[in-house]
Amino acid sequence: MRVALMPTRITRIALFVLLALAVLWPVSPAAAKRTLRVMTYNIHVGVGMDKKLDLQRIADVINAARPDLVGLQEVDRGVKRTEGKDEIAELAGMTKMEYAFAPNLDYQGGKYGVAILSRLPIKNSDHRMFENKRESERRGMLRIEVEVDRKTVNFVTTHLDYQFEDGRLFETEQMLKFLENVKGPLIVVADLNDVPAGSAYKLMRTKFADAWVTSGAKTEGFSYPADKPVKRIDHIFYSMGDRIRARKSWVIETLASDHIPVMAELEVK
Repeated sequence: MRVALMPTRITRIALFVLLALAVLWPVSPAAAKRTLRVMTYNIHVGVGMDKKLDLQRIADVINAARPDLVGLQEVDRGVKRTEGKDEIAELAGMTKMEYAFAPNLDYQGGKYGVAILSRLPIKNSDHRMFENKRESERRGMLRIEVEVDRKTVNFVTTHLDYQFEDGRLFETEQMLKFLENVKGPLIVVADLNDVPAGSAYKLMRTKFADAWVTSGAKTEGFSYPADKPVKRIDHIFYSMGDRIRARKSWVIETLASDHIPVMAELEVK
């Protein structure tokens, strides 16, 4: 009987030691990392290059890419031109993601603005409007907070002035001011309407890293227009430092909108 009990006692002791080590031994940096798949997508209110409104087509693009966080631009809610659809609620249902919406403009009986889809629970959200110089369309930014391995990660989407470079720069200055006191890792996705040579993009780079550049992407990253992309105006930025690292970036070829989505895998420590 004693001989039969010995392995059981040894096994219990071994398990106790392993549990103690698991509690006391520090987690290695590699084990503390989490990869987020991030998308920025100007959906052109769900109207594709064929001029047809098709939200399911947009949702199919998102579902195929399997992002954790999606920053959307040009989103309608209850607007006549898009059949009064609540576009972000419908897309959230089609993708089985949570959402937040920021109305920047009253239009045709409804609201028009930017939105976020999240596979992670949204803890808080913050909508800020920008003052503008000459453009008639009002712009703004939407920020949400999500929790990643018990750390707060901030995710922002915005869409800037498409007509005037000084307007884009003015809006970027305001956004950076709004974000300067945000704590924790910060990811900003945007249709800047600005190429890397532009002043708004250059100002963003004084505070943020560009995932396309830092990931070492081999292609140009052109995202507009969708049928023959020649401009890199859709961007994924992240706060500088050692908390976020871009592993890879790519674009998704689709005609579901007049822009194509830009993706990045970001490693969050």
